[in-house]
Amino acid sequence: MTLHARNFIAGEWVASSDLAPDVNPSNTAEIVGHFPRATKAEAEKAIAAAKAAFPGWSRSTLQERHDVLKRISDEILARKEELGAILSREEGKTLPEGIGEVARAGQIFGFFAGEALRLAGEIIGSVRPGVGVEVTREGIGVVGLITPWNFPAAIPAWKIAPALCYGNTVVLKPADLVPATAHALGEIIARSGLPAGVFNLVMGRGSVVGEALLSSPDVDAISFTGSVGTGRKIAATCVASSPMKKVQLEMGGKNPFVVLDDADVKVAVEAAVNGAFFSTGQRCTASSRLIVTDGIHDAFVAALVERLKGVTVDDAMKAGTHIGPVVDQSQLDQDLNYIKIGKDEGAKLAFGGDLVKREAPGFYLTPALFTGASNDMRIAREEIFGPVAAVVRVKDYDEALAAANDTEFGLSAGIATTSLKYATHFKRNVQAGMVMVNLPTAGVDYHVPFGGRKGSSYGPREQGRYAAEFYTTVKTSYTLA
Repeated sequence: MTLHARNFIAGEWVASSDLAPDVNPSNTAEIVGHFPRATKAEAEKAIAAAKAAFPGWSRSTLQERHDVLKRISDEILARKEELGAILSREEGKTLPEGIGEVARAGQIFGFFAGEALRLAGEIIGSVRPGVGVEVTREGIGVVGLITPWNFPAAIPAWKIAPALCYGNTVVLKPADLVPATAHALGEIIARSGLPAGVFNLVMGRGSVVGEALLSSPDVDAISFTGSVGTGRKIAATCVASSPMKKVQLEMGGKNPFVVLDDADVKVAVEAAVNGAFFSTGQRCTASSRLIVTDGIHDAFVAALVERLKGVTVDDAMKAGTHIGPVVDQSQLDQDLNYIKIGKDEGAKLAFGGDLVKREAPGFYLTPALFTGASNDMRIAREEIFGPVAAVVRVKDYDEALAAANDTEFGLSAGIATTSLKYATHFKRNVQAGMVMVNLPTAGVDYHVPFGGRKGSSYGPREQGRYAAEFYTTVKTSYTLA
């Protein structure tokens, strides 16, 4: 039976008269389910419920928060194969990737279950005699979470879990393209023991639900992951609102992966293929700029092309598939347009970039590799968000570092080298929030901070203990003894 889903508002599942189909990108003839497109009134009801629930939840015990988060974690991990299949059917990443992402979501909830018991403050001596100073952290209130389609389990998890851990209440607006994963996650959260209104799931269009979150004076903070253009508008709206909203933005990247003459070619190729093309290149941390020095350039490109010949593009649910389909027709059109742009700019399409047919109709594109690119070409400057990468040839390490930093983004960067000297220098001097040595630029642990610099990120980091910087406010209290 096809699922006809509902929104979760004020502790109840609420039916909607407006439902939209969720299409499987591996088989466009298959509908994963029908999901609500909420109205402004429904979004406002969710915000009101979250506001009403905040006083009680913000004063809940650390044990209560731990227990709720642990129950969520346990169920996600126990059902990771089932939930991973839902994710892969609607988003298009391979089944092993889908299961892995769901497992990460469970681990994130488990981490913050522990953090709920470790919330600490400080007792600081005053410069004045007889005065005590106490520094504590408190929840900030109602948090609106706006999440993207490319990681429909992990990114909602790394926003919801710390929000609940630190005593906030939540209204989650997932991406239109991937509502099934959010709905499944919402069902688990709904039966975790949370009081009504603490967590609300409102599916629908950004122009309706997202706008309601941004315009409401009862929403205290917005955490958003998505495009630079939308992120800038959200930041401007949050600052201009009354009262002002706290804002956290993750907005993508054009991540460099540098390959030096002394690199192990096999290690470099595996890192490049994984970072640039796995998850169909639909990752903000994807290494779409491969910056390669003269001495290793030809050998690296030859080995990379040979490696790509062995990559299987097929149905996300099939065993043996390395890369699934692009998420939808719009994204496929964008990828194909950038492939045309790359050719028109004078870069050479050394491999792929072809539409392919499989057993069922889907958005299948072979990974596209350009050579002869320069760092001023659009394919080397603009985020494509697909399986498209460009090789930029440089003279030496210094030129490679300069090219790596020559971008408006600064999320992730990688280097392949056997030199401790260059690895150390690169880690210190590349302008990125995350740096990988002999590893893919995509793929980070769940317990460490995630975020970047320049146009990639704005506001405090996500994940790990650093999440407290966004999801809490600091209070300093003085007491005369």
